[in-house]
Amino acid sequence: MTNGTATDTAPAHAGAVSSPQTNQVFVAIDIGASSGRVMLGRVSPTSGVALETIHRFPNGVIELDGGLHWDFDALFAEVLKGLATAASVAAGSGERIASIGIDTWAVDYGLVNDAGELTAQPYSYRDERSRAAVERVHAVIPPEKLYATTGLQYLQFNTLYQLATEKDVDGLQALLIPDLIAFLLTGERRTEATNASTTGLFDALAGQWALGFLDALGLPRDIFPPLIQPGETIGTLLPAIVERTGLSADTKVVAVGSHDTASAVAAVPAEGQDFAYISSGTWSLVGVELPLPVLSEASRQANFTNERGVDGTIRYLRNVGGLWLLSECQRSWAAQGFNQTLPALLGSAAALPEGGPQINADDPAFTAPDNMPDRIRAAVRHNGEVLPDRPAAVVRCIMDSLAAGYARTLADAERLTGRNTTVVHIVGGGSQNRLLCQLTANATGKPVIAGPVEATALGNVLVQARAGGVVEGDLAELRSLVASGVALEKYQPALMSNPV
Repeated sequence: MTNGTATDTAPAHAGAVSSPQTNQVFVAIDIGASSGRVMLGRVSPTSGVALETIHRFPNGVIELDGGLHWDFDALFAEVLKGLATAASVAAGSGERIASIGIDTWAVDYGLVNDAGELTAQPYSYRDERSRAAVERVHAVIPPEKLYATTGLQYLQFNTLYQLATEKDVDGLQALLIPDLIAFLLTGERRTEATNASTTGLFDALAGQWALGFLDALGLPRDIFPPLIQPGETIGTLLPAIVERTGLSADTKVVAVGSHDTASAVAAVPAEGQDFAYISSGTWSLVGVELPLPVLSEASRQANFTNERGVDGTIRYLRNVGGLWLLSECQRSWAAQGFNQTLPALLGSAAALPEGGPQINADDPAFTAPDNMPDRIRAAVRHNGEVLPDRPAAVVRCIMDSLAAGYARTLADAERLTGRNTTVVHIVGGGSQNRLLCQLTANATGKPVIAGPVEATALGNVLVQARAGGVVEGDLAELRSLVASGVALEKYQPALMSNPV
């Protein structure tokens, strides 16, 4: 679905070797499930892209009325605070903010009435309410039919299952989280296409809403606003927003790849088409980019998803376990008084021999927080092996398991698409993890190119810059700007005694 968090580890200027000189700058609002940030992007066709972090803020679910919700009012207040700071910084530099782009996690939405009022704080995908709707949905739309139309992997919290739990939605519209933010900024209701493709109610081939599915579920055909594509203008700022932020009234809000993974993949610094990507963070999203979706039964059985990318591309991918496992282990060890730094932990893990025990990093047993090292050792014992009670051994197990999972997923993607990839690009926070990158090269038998860390914000800004006429070209040309402006690291596969 998403990496689930906005990366907090990159330097302030994460996108270029030097800051491009231009009077026109762009704002990226990039929000994950645990944090968000507002960034300024400066773009030049010769110097590349430079990012400046303007405002960071936490995000998270709250318990409200017996369910798990997003504190959207607080979230939007932080967005406005970030926009006001961006306006001040740009004015102080003699720059003009041309537009704003918004990306967030997928699936979740808020219901808005005819008066434009949010009827309640949006539910979080972590809430269990949609579980009870799955059987009811499948009774009227069998899973095979769902996949043949939408190409979407089954996740119990997909938007269609959430909507199936709603009552009395006549007169209401569902705005996905980035679209809801855009509506409150501009007063315009639209649904950006890359995020629409994650709802389970989007026709992957036609690129339109699957109206028959809405009918089958008893949902109004206008439950979602009209579609808009990345690069199109949603609207300009409302007077109240201008007053609160100090931004110019003609500042545009431009649709970008509003599903954060769509923006991240748009900034993969790849050459040609024969590449695989791993957007590595809390979750890992492993896949390839295609011109058309793969809607076969074999693809459904393998639980691959076909999500829309920038410029009508298809992000053919599967969710794999991620660095959540490592961060939860670190949290548990810190509570026990063990506070070794991450570089030291990874160094100790790298010194251990290959061929150690592995786990299935995708196992739902690892979804919940707390006691992660104990659960990992229990999973190893269940497999008939023993994992030493040392942090370095646990970390090596996680890294080996993730790399093996990446390799299996990539092999499945190649088998199901008939595409032979020659290189793997790792973007996001995981691109800084040297051990994971090297093990991935070893496991896949392909060179790995790591970086950029800030791929999501870079993709967001580049789509805006192209819409504003600062740069031109297709995705390949946008990616060449990333490749020429960021420091990338290459890892060659090493021989292994037990390759995946």
